[in-house]
Formats: sequence, C-alpha cells, structure tokens
Amino acid sequence: MYMKFLSDTERRFLRLISEFAYCNPFLPEHNRLERELLGADFVEGEPVWSRPVADPELPRVNVWKIFERLGPLVEQIRTRKKSGDDLALYEDAVVQFLYQRYYPRFYEASFGTPANPARWRFYQDFLRDWHYFFEDLILPDGQEPPHTFACFRQIQVAFEQIFRDIIGGSMPAARLRASVWQSIFTHDMRRYRRTLYGRMHEFATLITGPSGTGKELAARAIAQSRYVPFDPKSMAFAGEEAAAFFPINISALSPALVESELFGHRRGSFTGAIGDRKGWLETCPALGSVFLDELGDLDPSIQVKLLRVIETRTFHPVGETAGRRFQGKLIAATNRDLEARIRKGEFREDLYYRLCSDQIATPSLADQLADSPRVLDDLILYMSRRIAGAEGEELAGDVTGWVEKNLGRDYGWPGNYRELDQCIRNVLIRRDYRPSKAVKPGVLDQAADDFQHGRLTAEELLSRYATIVYSRTGSYEETARRLRIDRRTVKSKVDTALLSELRGS
Repeated sequence: MYMKFLSDTERRFLRLISEFAYCNPFLPEHNRLERELLGADFVEGEPVWSRPVADPELPRVNVWKIFERLGPLVEQIRTRKKSGDDLALYEDAVVQFLYQRYYPRFYEASFGTPANPARWRFYQDFLRDWHYFFEDLILPDGQEPPHTFACFRQIQVAFEQIFRDIIGGSMPAARLRASVWQSIFTHDMRRYRRTLYGRMHEFATLITGPSGTGKELAARAIAQSRYVPFDPKSMAFAGEEAAAFFPINISALSPALVESELFGHRRGSFTGAIGDRKGWLETCPALGSVFLDELGDLDPSIQVKLLRVIETRTFHPVGETAGRRFQGKLIAATNRDLEARIRKGEFREDLYYRLCSDQIATPSLADQLADSPRVLDDLILYMSRRIAGAEGEELAGDVTGWVEKNLGRDYGWPGNYRELDQCIRNVLIRRDYRPSKAVKPGVLDQAADDFQHGRLTAEELLSRYATIVYSRTGSYEETARRLRIDRRTVKSKVDTALLSELRGS
C-alpha cells in the first residue's frame, strides 16, 4: 500500500493530460481532450487541427489555456512525497508542461543557422527545470533529459512540417496529416519514446495515391522529421545536417540509370562507366532518406535488388562483389495499383509486402472538396501566395472568380493539386485556363471491343462506364447526374486502376 498524493479531481485531470500528451494531434481525439480538459473555457473551432490559411499565425488558443492550468498544478504537486501509480501521471504532466514551456524556444531555434553554437544552449534552462520538478525521483519510464530534449525537438519539427505543408480543413486531409504523424512516431508515442525512436528507419514507407496529390510532400515531411540525438557536451544535435532527402523519379530514367543512381557503379562495369560512382543508397547517411517516386514503374530486375536492401539492409554497386550497408530510411511512392500489377506479373508480391507495413494514402482534391467545399478557397489562397508573393491575395480573388464563372464549383480537378497549381499560373499569365480532356485511346478501344463482343458482365459494364465518365468530369456528383444513379453508387463503381490508365498517369 502507498499513500496517494493526488486528489480525485487532480487525478482525473492528470489522466486526461496523460492522454493529451501522447495522442495524435491531428485526430479528432485531440479536440475531444481539449474540450474535456477546459470545460466551459474551451474555444470552439475546427473539429481537427488544420492550418488556417487566411491567418496562418493564429495561435492554438486551447493548448495554451491548458498550459496555463497545468503549470500551477505541477508546481503544487512538486513538493509532495510521490510514489505508486500516480507517479507516472505526475511524470506525464511535467513532461507535457515542459514541452509547452519550451516549444517557442524550439520553434525560434529551428530557424537559426546550424553553425550557431548558441542555438541550443537553452538546454541548460531545460535541465534546471527537469531537476527542479523531478529531483531524485526514479521515473517509471527511466528517460534521461537529453533524450527527452531530442524528442521535444523532433515533435516540434514534425508538427510544423505537417501542419504547415499539408493544407486543408477536410477530414481526408486530416487523416493524411494523422497518417504521416503515425509514420514518424507510430500510433503509440510512449513505446516510440522508450525504444522505437532509434529503429524507425528500418521500416520502409509506401505512399500511394493519384498523380498530383502531394506524395512527395508527405515523403519530405517524414524524411525531415527523423529523430536526431542531442549531445549535452557539445550542446548540439549530432549529425542534424545529415538528415538529407534523396529523391529518384523512376519513370523519368531508364532502368540502367535507375540502377546506377540507386546502387552506384564501378569503373568499367558498363559502357560509359569511366569512373566509380556512389549511388544514393551509399551516399545516404544514417539520418537521411531515399525517396523512390513512381515505384510502380521499377524494372523487375531492380525490384529483386531492392527487396534485398529492405530485407538485409545491404546492396552491391554495379560491377562490384563487395557489399555495402544502407543506413538510412527508404520511402517509396506510386500512383499505380500495385495489386493489379502483381496479378499481371509486373510487380513482385514479396516486395509489395515488404513495403506495405507502413502505408499512407494521399486523397484526391475531389475527395477533399466532396467533404469540405471551402477547401478550394483555402488552397487557391495558399498557392496564390506561394506563386505571386505580395500579389497573392489579389491573384486568389481573380482565380476564384474565374473558376466559378468558367469551371463551376463542382469541377472535379482530375489533375488534383498539380492541376489547380497550373490553373492559378495560367490565370495569372493569360487570365484563362483550358483543362485537358485527353485520355488514352487504347483503353477506350479495349472497352468498346469488350462491349461489342459481349465480354462484360452487367457489373463490369457499369463499372467501366462510370469510370470513363468520371475520368472526364472529375466529379462524382456530375457523373451521377449523367448516369442518373446515386453518387455513392458511382463512387463504389469507379475502378481506380482503369482510372489511372484513362488519365495516362
């Protein structure tokens, strides 16, 4: 038996703080916990955290209200004799309090020059606070101050990367932000903080989704949010400059060039190899990431070698028998239906299963707009500012007016965010934009031939026709209107693999 040092009211509050400290900030549960912690003081807002494009610097009011309540409470508890299960709640409360206290300083230091030796000297202040609150306590998780400091910095960097770059107040965008967060920290941040922080590079990440939906954006957020150890002696994060990102677009290169870019080669290994060359797998440091874009187009002979990299973390440069070790993280992306390609014998099943232990799906722009139509205005403003700088506000107004007059609010943007970006640029330069209606004739010819020879079931016929119409309209609502069926039926019948072929992606 032990004496409880928390009152029932304090214990209930700190249990909520414990949940709050370790939950995914981009899921609705974060909003729920804010509401429970603040009660009548909770400030209503969006159901999920998304960057307010109109006022991107708007403070996160509820979080700071919780911080203001938590500070006096941990100060009161600090002087009590602590033991038993309540000690874990106290630890979580102090860790959350310290994270919020030092968040502004981490944020400010993130924009400093890496060579500035004074950038992280506030660790000394953090260390004093750590000892002030924990003194000689043996903490349940056994965490040390440098490791917690490194975790704080990683969380701050990851949050800013995701919050800043993945825009949209819709639930599909929220799920994407939450999914990227899980790829960095897993669903269990306690376990991550205890042991997994040093092993996440061992898990390859596969990002799937239509062309133009921000797969590389998600990959960069993961790559640039790696755990970097903090060295209290040098007051620096060890090797932070090595958290590099090495992208390879597989569809833009021949198989021979992809192999050379990825694995490297030795002099004389093939015609034109006049010297040794290190590939990205060898160049990539332990804190770096190699990004394979358009993975579905990878040549089968290279798929075998990539499988070995994932399984054994080793590879061989072209023309050399000595092995090399890959130290970094592998991230891949594709807009192809890999399961369909497996059935056709174009993609290795064993490689697919090695890749899909951590999988992210990026939503189409149409999916975002179907959930929250006002996302279009936010994205137009966000992209216009990026394209036109100080003229962004005026350009956004021009683009919004042009879209409403010429395309309509129900236009489905089949080219996704990339098409919207081009629309904005076209309106900026020519005050006009002409969407492409091109599809591959061969796909339509095959559909017509199957129809003519009676090879399709009624189900297949509806699926193909719905997919063809949707590929032209880009809108479930408009497709449903033309086919005179329910929108949900259209959504269930659209064949994603056929849609990719029709769009030539």
